[in-house]
Amino acid sequence: MMTRSRTQLLLQLAAAFLLVLGVQARTWTSADGSRTFDGELQSYDAASGKVSVTLPNGKRMNFTQDKLSADDIAWLKKNGGRSGGGSSTEIGELPDELPDPDGEEADMSKPVQVYILMGQSNMLGAGRVSGSNEGALENACKNKKLYPYLIDDAGNWTARKDVRNVRVNGRTMRVHQNDWLTLQGGNIGPEIGIGHYLGHAVTAPVLILKSCTGNRSLGWDLLPPGSKQYEFEGRIYAGYGESPESWAKGTEPKPIGWHAGLQYDVDIRNAKTVLADLGTYYPGATKYEVAGFFWWQGDKDFRNKAHASKYEENLMALLASLRKDFDAPEAKMVIATLGQTRKDAGGTHGQIINAMFNVAGESGKYPENKNKVATVYSHPLSKGGSSSGHYGGNAETYMNVGEAMGKAMVGLLSTGK
Repeated sequence: MMTRSRTQLLLQLAAAFLLVLGVQARTWTSADGSRTFDGELQSYDAASGKVSVTLPNGKRMNFTQDKLSADDIAWLKKNGGRSGGGSSTEIGELPDELPDPDGEEADMSKPVQVYILMGQSNMLGAGRVSGSNEGALENACKNKKLYPYLIDDAGNWTARKDVRNVRVNGRTMRVHQNDWLTLQGGNIGPEIGIGHYLGHAVTAPVLILKSCTGNRSLGWDLLPPGSKQYEFEGRIYAGYGESPESWAKGTEPKPIGWHAGLQYDVDIRNAKTVLADLGTYYPGATKYEVAGFFWWQGDKDFRNKAHASKYEENLMALLASLRKDFDAPEAKMVIATLGQTRKDAGGTHGQIINAMFNVAGESGKYPENKNKVATVYSHPLSKGGSSSGHYGGNAETYMNVGEAMGKAMVGLLSTGK
């Protein structure tokens, strides 16, 4: 519950911004009738009485309905909150610039909204955090004044207490990260931008669950269950569970110590292991919903003409398999293209990026993906380099792509089922 001093401070801030900006919004009145403030309702939970309002300056204010007048409570009960699609929680609007996290915990009466991040090395992350050199996130925030929501007034990294950041991988599962969303040195992937935008918009607890490994192909290592073998230029390419990757037509395949889809199986198993022990990875949580998937991959597939030719088919199969494996038929998916690849690219690069845009709902090619799948064009967001070179470790690329992916997911969640 919010303290009286904190409530007074937020009300004063709201009033100050209203005087400066002349913003018009719904006017709320305190329980004792002594104070008013303007703000837009983001969510209301009638069971717990919890209210979330966005102030004109973009700050989110969370409190219980007993802080409000009887008229306001009656209005809330009549109008309620705005529900999002694909999950059981409310989705708020995004401001032009994210505010600093408010330090408040999420409403634990709601199921944790789980977002699973998959792909290869750039999803894993190579963006440098520390340092004053070009490309380091610390330099971008403190010297270039980018991503201001990552730095507090004292110059320290902010932390979200409503978003849990978990990263696992390996055939024998290793837990590399299990904490609240913040910066701790080392390297980042797109999860920081994704997590902050989801944390701001989603009123329920959020779990960012990254389960992936570098140097993996959708056409081989991550091949979805049910995928069939096929012929390409005189060779037979393995279907799910088969080995080796390919063999000359008319010859007998000689299995190796790996099979098609093995990495898919490992990544899904690891993610399910985390969810089976939810309280260890999101303290206090007892229930969850898998609300969405994020996919940033394609570098290894464009190096293989056969895999590139099947990329679109495999992406569609991937989404279907993920929804089935996590019992999440309404879960959304956001895909990011390779940063070096332009929309007019030819060859295998073109096959990969065209596949990514074709499966997006707005393309119309797959009507079932409307409002369910979005693709982020990473080329304008990249600061240079290529996916194979991890974009030179430039954290701005990873932040820019992550922010765009987070915004795209919020957009999908807001459209309804």
